[in-house]
Order: sequence, then C-alpha cells, then structure tokens
Amino acid sequence: MSSIAVDNRTVASLSPVGATAVQIGDLNRSFVTREGSVVQALSRVSLNIQRHEIVAVLGPSGCGKSSLLRILAGLDCDYTGKIDWTLQHGDVDAKSRLHSATVFQSDSTFPWMNVEKNLLIGLSGLKLAPGEALKRVDRYLSLVGLSNFRTAFPHELSGGMRQRVAIARALATEPFLLLMDEPLAALDAQTRLVMQQELLHIWQETRSTVVYITHDIGEALTLADRIVLMTARPGRIKAIVDVPFGRDRDVSELRREPRFGGLEADLWQLLADEVGQTLETTRTKGASA
Repeated sequence: MSSIAVDNRTVASLSPVGATAVQIGDLNRSFVTREGSVVQALSRVSLNIQRHEIVAVLGPSGCGKSSLLRILAGLDCDYTGKIDWTLQHGDVDAKSRLHSATVFQSDSTFPWMNVEKNLLIGLSGLKLAPGEALKRVDRYLSLVGLSNFRTAFPHELSGGMRQRVAIARALATEPFLLLMDEPLAALDAQTRLVMQQELLHIWQETRSTVVYITHDIGEALTLADRIVLMTARPGRIKAIVDVPFGRDRDVSELRREPRFGGLEADLWQLLADEVGQTLETTRTKGASA
C-alpha cells in the first residue's frame, strides 16, 4: 500500500500542486467541559497545504476535524502551535478577497433574503470596485447553475440548490482558503453524487485551495488530491494518502475503478481501529456513569 504514508512523521511530504498556502505546525487544542474536566481535541498536528490543493480530512466522530477547521477559519484562537500563512497574493489586492470562507453542513442561507442578496451580504465587508460585487454574483451563480434563480428565496429551492447558494456565496469572496465542513452530509444519496461532480467542476474552474471535512471515505477519495486520516481523540495525523486520480474525474466512472475499491478498503481498515477506540471509550464512560 505504497500510496498511504502512515505515521505523523511523514507529513512534510507534499504533493506537487503549487506553493504552500498554509503551514500547520505542532497544533494542540484542549477545552474544559462543563464538569471541569480537560479534553484534548488535537495533539501535535502538523501539515502543509499547497495552493490549489484539495485536502480531505477524514476520521471518527470527535477526532478534532471540526476543531481544526474552526482554527483555520479564525473562529477559535485558543490553541498552541503555529499556523503560518504564506499565501502568494501576487498583484491581487487582498482587501478584495477573504482570508478564508466556510461552507457548513447545515443550511446557512438567510431565509429573508433572495439568492442574489444572500451572495451580496457575503461581499459586504470587502473593498470592491463599483459594479464588481454584481459581476461576482453573476459569475458564481452561473458557475453553480443558479443564474435563473437569483430572485428566488431559499424556501423556494431544494436542499441541494440551497447548498449551491452557500457554496456560491463562499466562492464569490474569492477566499485564499475555502473550508468545507461536511457540506453534502444532509443531502440525499443521489443529490450528493451530483453535487460531488459539481464541486469537482467548480474547483477546476476556480482553482480553489480547499480543506474538506468528511466522515465518508468514498467522498474523500472522489474529491481530494490528498486525504489526511485522523486518529481517535486526541486527534493526531495517522496517515496521509495521495489520491491517484486526475482532476478530470467522472464520479460515476471513478467508483468502477479497481484502485478506488482497493484504496477505500485500505482506508477503512486504518479507520476501523480508530472507530473501535471511539466506541470503546463511549462504552467505558457509559459504564462508569
């Protein structure tokens, strides 16, 4: 299984995608529960994320995936370690772009705003040239296939369409880092496959740098350039997988690939041990309660 590098010591190995976008060094995160006990969510996480790279973070429930995303989003500053942003801005005015934008699992559209206004509110804090905001709305609604729904309200859209609005709103800010926290988890199986193909198309068009949180091994293999597999709490990097499929993947064809099935089985074998540890911890706590 040469495509999987197991052990946190391998994290310096990089896929040849581009210059480094963000460097995570020896990251630790703990929090105190209501009962006063200390829980360590992340332990010594180190990772380099390259520009235009899609990194999927996979692991059992409670392994710190969302904690990592919140730290990268700037929503949680209570950690130790280093987050080193070495973004290559070039001649782009950074004030016209967000440092990072996040797409969440739950519906995050504003129900009292139509689709166009949902996108414009995301751009309100940026310094854009006159007319630029509406140009971005046009571009990204077209990109997600919602140009004909700009005056519609969220309750008039399907769940998949509302999630496209949220994705377009994040993309319209043209963030240096796009963060996605299980954005397709609430969708039905058929819509989820369609949205996976849509995301691949969108990322090809935008050349986004993405950190994608998921519980789904197949989804991680479908969407990512690399997969970071986390241990049970405290979350550490157990393995890093270089995904061997090209960016021009077809979602339905990809799952017929023998390599896809083999990698999915290998990843599940690595993940099963961590899921087992999580279940054992839960049983132990339940017995002592």
